[in-house]
Amino acid sequence: MPGPTPSFPHLSETEIVLVSYKSRHHVEELLSTWPADLAVAVVDNAGNSDGLRELAGERATVRYLDGGSQGFGRAANLGAFSTTKRFVVFVNPDCRPTPAHLESLIAGLAGDPGSASHAATMTGSDGAIEAGVGGWEPSVRRLAVYALGLGNRFRRAGFFAAPRPGERCEVDWTTGACMAVRAAQFADLGGFDETFYVYAEDVSFGRQARLAGLRCLLREDVLVPHGAGGSGAPSREMLRLRGASFAGYLTRYHRRAALLMRAEMILGAVLRGLAGLLRGRRQLVAEQWAFIVGTATMKAYVGGQEVAARRFAEVTRSARP
Repeated sequence: MPGPTPSFPHLSETEIVLVSYKSRHHVEELLSTWPADLAVAVVDNAGNSDGLRELAGERATVRYLDGGSQGFGRAANLGAFSTTKRFVVFVNPDCRPTPAHLESLIAGLAGDPGSASHAATMTGSDGAIEAGVGGWEPSVRRLAVYALGLGNRFRRAGFFAAPRPGERCEVDWTTGACMAVRAAQFADLGGFDETFYVYAEDVSFGRQARLAGLRCLLREDVLVPHGAGGSGAPSREMLRLRGASFAGYLTRYHRRAALLMRAEMILGAVLRGLAGLLRGRRQLVAEQWAFIVGTATMKAYVGGQEVAARRFAEVTRSARP
């Protein structure tokens, strides 16, 4: 005899925001696992190159938005700022939250007025918790711990959090890969920081939340598989974007120590690259070099067009009095 049908009352008040870049197969798989009446905003950053508009049109509760190839933060804001729902959950196309995961995040946030967000803890294909599920505001000391590879030994002293399964970890920011927010509050906080094309917008959101007296909660009880196959962007391109964004974050919000802190991040990448070279892992060496170039130059490219330095200049110029 079948058991009772699971009840997910908060999902009726929620819209999922999926930012996609040539990730139709991931979006299609996610939609197939969620209730048919769940509201979903698909923000397409690839100009419908993979037929995402037509896929979205197959379900009445899915709306398609053209992200204009403007990067993650701006595309995610487009979806969140235009919702009519009370809650928004940002979901990366390559993670696999179930309806129960989504309900748990939203229910937790609804009962937690001191938090601006509740984020799932991401796990890799081996079930281990991923590095970078959250972390702390960067500082010279924290980036030194990161650069020297001491984060696993001094697990609360570095930049990135490395929690163990079931361990409560108080962090300054969480990954936006699967993160629930209140739609109105998210907009009041300014949404994701559009200074950065991709990466660092979640670190910046944590900063904005703290300035408002709020926290970003990492839910160690909500474990969501991540990395279900590659997205539409090559890893080297993404590593260079990551370096450029973190360099931009340090330059904007830690101006006095930015050059030293960027040098620490480059040192960490050099050491990881050397370790990869000794082990014959050429791919790792190439990825670390891409990160170094992005961090040093604050420039990164998508489709042959420079996007990181141009976005940083655009937003910071408009923010000046």
